[in-house]
Amino acid sequence: MAHRVTVYEVGPRDGLQNEARTVPTADKLALIGALAAAGLRRIEASSFVSPRWIPQLADAAEVTAALPAADGTSYVVLVPNAKGLDRLAVALSRAGEGHPPVEAAVFLSASETHNRKNLNRTVAETLGELEALVPAALARGLRVRGYVSTVWGCPYEGPVDPGRAADIVERLLALGCHQVSLGDTIGVGTPNQTRRILALLRARARPEQIALHMHDTRGTALANVLAGLEEGVTTFDASIGGLGGCPYAPGASGNLATEDLVYMLDGMGLETGVDFRKLVAAGALAQRLVGRTLPGKALQAELARAGG
Repeated sequence: MAHRVTVYEVGPRDGLQNEARTVPTADKLALIGALAAAGLRRIEASSFVSPRWIPQLADAAEVTAALPAADGTSYVVLVPNAKGLDRLAVALSRAGEGHPPVEAAVFLSASETHNRKNLNRTVAETLGELEALVPAALARGLRVRGYVSTVWGCPYEGPVDPGRAADIVERLLALGCHQVSLGDTIGVGTPNQTRRILALLRARARPEQIALHMHDTRGTALANVLAGLEEGVTTFDASIGGLGGCPYAPGASGNLATEDLVYMLDGMGLETGVDFRKLVAAGALAQRLVGRTLPGKALQAELARAGG
């Protein structure tokens, strides 16, 4: 098991995208700044999807252009297509001197139905588009991360053959993605299933090329993280306070809470570089911005202790 683990924060994008209350641009940037101040070094900031699809992220260009510089911190934004990549390029051209590093992320699903709901095309059609999109992003000097959703199960099709995800991962890495995040979009995964998926990928990808993106819908996210750690994975996606869900996955609850993940990793003696006290403060800020109690257990325990 590796000594150092990367906690990849997805709250400002994946967390906020499903919130009913519109969070102003300045507040999003304040949250991103608080996350960076807590020591998170990879933060997913926004997405250049169509504002008609996800109005919450309509300010992606403004957020990207104003991302706060923090020592060692880089940001990631999603680009669904060539138009999204062009919008990202324009936003970066408007950024001032000393703007922090930004990379692009591309995404698709392991199941056909979810991919059609999410991207309005087949998996094969999406991969065909990515054959042009990923090299185009690399040519602009951007690193590219890949996402594969519904790896553990699909809200429309049920169980998903892990071989489908393995094939997609292999394609994304061949195109030039430096890392691919595997998503348990509806939170159905169990540790043995996670071990089987990662064992299948062992011959196709190095451990550092794989990340896990677990949802805690059924309370098994941390158990799956532990299984991933035992299999050599060192990057785990999480969302501040447990914010998030997928607009195209009915019933999917929030992501694994960043505070829960860091609390467990700290307790295991693994290095994350994250200041837990500052992370809780960022979680409290996120809770105020969305106007509701967030599901993260460690966050709520710390807030209750402070209040008591």
